Parts: sequence; C-alpha cells; structure tokens
Amino acid sequence: MIKVLFVCLGNICRSPMAEAMFRDLIKKEGLEGRMVVDSAGTGDWHVGKPPHEGTREILEKYGIDGEGLKARQIAVSDFDEFDYIIGMDAANLEHLTKLVDGKSNIVINRLMDFVPTSMKKDVPDPYFTGDFEETYELVKAGCEALLQQIKAEHSLEG
Repeated sequence: MIKVLFVCLGNICRSPMAEAMFRDLIKKEGLEGRMVVDSAGTGDWHVGKPPHEGTREILEKYGIDGEGLKARQIAVSDFDEFDYIIGMDAANLEHLTKLVDGKSNIVINRLMDFVPTSMKKDVPDPYFTGDFEETYELVKAGCEALLQQIKAEHSLEG
C-alpha cells in the first residue's frame, strides 16, 4: 500500500483540495485499494473543521468529492506512516524538515517539484489570496504529475 500525505498550513484549503483531487485521480486510474491518501496542516487552528468554503466550492465545481474531509495537524508518527509527504510551499517544507529532524528517511517534496515546467514552485494559499481557481489549477497539475511518478516508481497499472 502506497501512502501519500499532503500538507499545508491549516489543512483547510490546499492540502484537502489535493487529498480530494488525488483520490479522484486514483479512482479514475483504477488504483483504489492500492493507495492511501490523507492531508494535514502544520498548525492546529482548524483541527476538526471541514475544508474552507472556497475549497468545497471549487471541488464541487469540478465534480470532485470532498465529503468527509476534516482538518488535522501533522504528527511525528506521520513520518513513519507515509511514503510521500508533500508540502504546498517552502514554509511547509521548512516546518516538516524541522519536525522530522533527521529521524526518518522519508523524502519530503513540494507539490510543484513534480511539475518542472511550472513557473511557480509554491502553491499560493487561497486563504490569503482568495484565488481558489489558481490554487486548483496548480494542485491539479501537481497531483497529476505526482501520480504519474508514483505509478512509474512502483510499476502500477490500473
């Protein structure tokens, strides 16, 4: 079982959007049951809350199921549990690197690291920018590229 964790600041905008989108891609690729996807935030402000209204609206607009998503804070145990931990921006990566403090061999990447042609390396936080459409487009490109890389690394076929 391949386990992927998406991480952003509060776990109400970018990372739950990526979680829902990645689950949707896995389903479309026929890889359900072979991968587990979750999301978390580096902060604890929104623990237990559903995604931001803007995230829910954009997922609904594109027909992606976001049902049952609830914010949680990342835990040190996540570094033993997941194969891929994917941050949305440089600040998330810095926080994750400090949290793991060399205690794990896990590779931590930014989502946009999987899209080398992208001019943006960080997925902007729509909580602050208000631009959920831009975030959606970047998350979509990143999730599609990440899934292709995982499929290649693990010789997965749907």
